[in-house]
Amino acid sequence: MSGRESGRTAPASHSVQTPADQLEVVPVAKREKLEGWIPELATPEELRAALEHAFDYRGDVLITRKDGTKIEGYIFDRRTGNTLGESCVRLLPKDGAPKTKISYAEIAAVAFTGRDMAAGKSWEAWLSQYWEKKAAGEKNISLQPEKLE
Repeated sequence: MSGRESGRTAPASHSVQTPADQLEVVPVAKREKLEGWIPELATPEELRAALEHAFDYRGDVLITRKDGTKIEGYIFDRRTGNTLGESCVRLLPKDGAPKTKISYAEIAAVAFTGRDMAAGKSWEAWLSQYWEKKAAGEKNISLQPEKLE
């Protein structure tokens, strides 16, 4: 039985609708600009922190292994263990090769090479574009996604 069927009604404060342009917008946390970043990996903690950033990054990264081989692609998974040898990232190579698993212990360098596909795609960015269009007098405002590369 729903609230209305049972005789319950919403409090008066819930029945008043606030216009969308008067709603409070809470700022989201600032995102770091990671495109082009090549972090220092002097300690295991720095390596772990850089790989956490790489996992959250929505672009390709270039991993250089300690044997000198390089692989570029999108990190879609990471598993952290007690040691670097027990920790790994899983990557979709840019060249279309099968998924690759790389131990943290094998990694010599990480570079954020690809475009961050999520950069500038926050709710705040969308809202800012909406208000710009509304201030310009546009009606039936619709923001379309960018074309994929």
